[in-house]
Amino acid sequence: MAVIEMRGIKRIYRMAGKQKEAVVVHALRGLDFSAEEGEFVSVMGPSGSGKSTLMNILGCLDKPDEGSYLLDSIETTQSNSDTFALIRNKKIGFVFQAFNLLARTTALENVELPLFYNRQNRRLDRRGGSRTKNQKERAAEMLREVGLGDRMGHLPSQLSGGQQQRVAIARAMVNDPAFILADEPTGNLDTKMTLEIMGLFQALNDQGKTIIMVTHEPELALYTKRTITLRDGVLVSDITNHQSRIALS
Repeated sequence: MAVIEMRGIKRIYRMAGKQKEAVVVHALRGLDFSAEEGEFVSVMGPSGSGKSTLMNILGCLDKPDEGSYLLDSIETTQSNSDTFALIRNKKIGFVFQAFNLLARTTALENVELPLFYNRQNRRLDRRGGSRTKNQKERAAEMLREVGLGDRMGHLPSQLSGGQQQRVAIARAMVNDPAFILADEPTGNLDTKMTLEIMGLFQALNDQGKTIIMVTHEPELALYTKRTITLRDGVLVSDITNHQSRIALS
């Protein structure tokens, strides 16, 4: 089953030029991309290739000028702003390079946060039913899953970089999203912590989680099962990594 199905995605930016003439930038030029449930895909490309634009559209942070984007069978390009926000909250788990944790909030409370914005909607519920566990129980379950069952009451300043990213991953999973979208998730981590986080992603993927990871590091792409590469707004390669590296969890 395709979790992500993009067809003919175009994104055009128009910016004022020096002579007051609009400068047209074709960030994405009719891109086709799909990802099946349970895939682990890395997205690569040089600066200006369109990968940030693709990430924004995948994350429902922006809409294409042309094309279709089906996310878990929902056509996102026709959604109004309220539905768009609901899709982001319910369908996508975000993991960022800078962790984006609330500094004065415990690990448990950070993981709980998406649940406060989770307006129950059966049409968008992958499991077809209402949530039976309360918010704290669900958040605690996710922290235990990422190995932080003994750090629930800690503030981000009391956690290492790797532990903070684990909290961010738990937060990304708490709504049982259709996929996890990770943007340079190890960019602020040392080599040891990088391997730990990649190992965690691999463990989650082995459990069936779909993960899309944007990275500029070819070495990290080797830990994923598939790598797509963009150049000048076009998908130029789509390679299956038959012998992906195994990281330390």
